[in-house]
Amino acid sequence: MTLKTPTRRGALGIMGAAAAALTFGAPAQAEVDFSGQTVEWIIPFGTGGGSDTWARFNAPFLSRHLPGNPTVVVVNEPGGGSTRGTNLFAARAQPDGLTILGTSGSTQFPYLLGDPRVRYEYQDWSVVMVGPTGGVAYVSPSTGVESIDDVASLQDQRLTYASQGATSLDLVPMLAFRLLGFDVNYVFGFGGRGDGRLAFERGEVNIDYQTSSAFINNVTPLIEEGSAVPLMSWGVLDEDGNPQRDPTFPDLPIMEEVYEMVHGEAPSGPMYEAYKAFNTAGFAAQKMVVLPEGASEELVETYRQAWRDVFDDPEYQETVEAALGSYEQVTDRAAEALFAAGTNIDPDVRAMVVEMLADEYNVRLGD
Repeated sequence: MTLKTPTRRGALGIMGAAAAALTFGAPAQAEVDFSGQTVEWIIPFGTGGGSDTWARFNAPFLSRHLPGNPTVVVVNEPGGGSTRGTNLFAARAQPDGLTILGTSGSTQFPYLLGDPRVRYEYQDWSVVMVGPTGGVAYVSPSTGVESIDDVASLQDQRLTYASQGATSLDLVPMLAFRLLGFDVNYVFGFGGRGDGRLAFERGEVNIDYQTSSAFINNVTPLIEEGSAVPLMSWGVLDEDGNPQRDPTFPDLPIMEEVYEMVHGEAPSGPMYEAYKAFNTAGFAAQKMVVLPEGASEELVETYRQAWRDVFDDPEYQETVEAALGSYEQVTDRAAEALFAAGTNIDPDVRAMVVEMLADEYNVRLGD
């Protein structure tokens, strides 16, 4: 497999070309003033995971650049693989700009798969920011793995993984591990990837993955102390949709490379097509900030202008890569393009994955 070195723009994946649209002329910002008010940023996951880390990094900058400098408070509402907090947002959030939602691939996936727990409709919302990200899988040294060179030995072991649910963002590692031939016992019901990491640290599971921000902040120390061994990243897509190494983790192979190490050939077939589809939905368009149904155009523009100002903030530019990795967060038309990519799926891919979840994990989804 020939790999090209991706650019920062390439980290946006297949929608990278759409990001060029950021140069279009924006309408004038409306007269909105949040002085003395509090904006609740709902994160439908527990503390310590990638979404929580992402929101807590961005919240002070959003407060700085929204008109009136409101206090932006991150409110964690975990449960149901993120469907609980998202359902609450859909049912209760008023279109006044004082409640926003941060979604993740774990929120997109149940929606894409027709999960009956979903009581929200993405098309009702207004997207104001999208943050692509990556992810890294790692194992415990108790598996005997010292480096990626030992990956084939994992095929002969029973691995245990702490999962938020089969329809959550954990579907990406599930599909990857399946392609690689790993025998994995999935323990479902964890409230977020932060909870999964804690289970790993307690020795209750021996394989895990974290999105880039959580990996950088919380797993790197485990690697440095010798209690975790990185395996692979989920990679990024270049402008032509081809998988490439993640620029945040350039020394780590991507799943496609590991597949070749294990099987001696490049991955192909329907299950690999499913992996690619959910990897795109879950990472190229991984994290979104949306306003609830009924938000006015003026309010949407106010938030988009705030995000433009955040991205231009010198302090933000100096700190974002260390905190979140080499991924370009976007607004405006680029965000809309990523929003569309992350909330739509080929019906045949959906049907195959739904059948797999029912047959192998007894997960029954609505039509």
